[in-house]
Amino acid sequence: MPRSALPGPSQRQLRVSEQVRHAVSQVLQRGEVRDDTLENAVVAISEVRMSNDLKIATCFVSPIGAKDGDAVIAALNQHAKFIRGRAGVFLKQMKYMPEFRFRIDTSFDNYAKIDALLRKPEVTRDLDNHDDHDDDDGGDPNPGDVPGHGGDGNN
Repeated sequence: MPRSALPGPSQRQLRVSEQVRHAVSQVLQRGEVRDDTLENAVVAISEVRMSNDLKIATCFVSPIGAKDGDAVIAALNQHAKFIRGRAGVFLKQMKYMPEFRFRIDTSFDNYAKIDALLRKPEVTRDLDNHDDHDDDDGGDPNPGDVPGHGGDGNN
């Protein structure tokens, strides 16, 4: 089966993406990027996705304490080449240094929406009603037994 038909990233992509995430986090943590927008915000790199050829790294960022997340993303993308150069110190084993692209991480917003939906009274009522009917086996105390047999093999 060709690689393109398989779902999800390869083990190599996953390994490299974690190395890149760590390297970018180190650069940002050290404060090497001089930008007022970035200096006033804590930036968490929640995930990095590598392209199939490992030449593009899309970094999903959660700006913490920033009033404008889009401004943080714009500042990171503006300094992407500088960050790429500084991250190269941590990624010496790579044949090619990937191009960095920064995107806002919306997964936490999605989790919050799902959580809010699950907490709605209508949904909790439906879930509670569904749980009551899950173990309804018709009142048979031995649901695994064959009908007409006492379960002890003496019938």
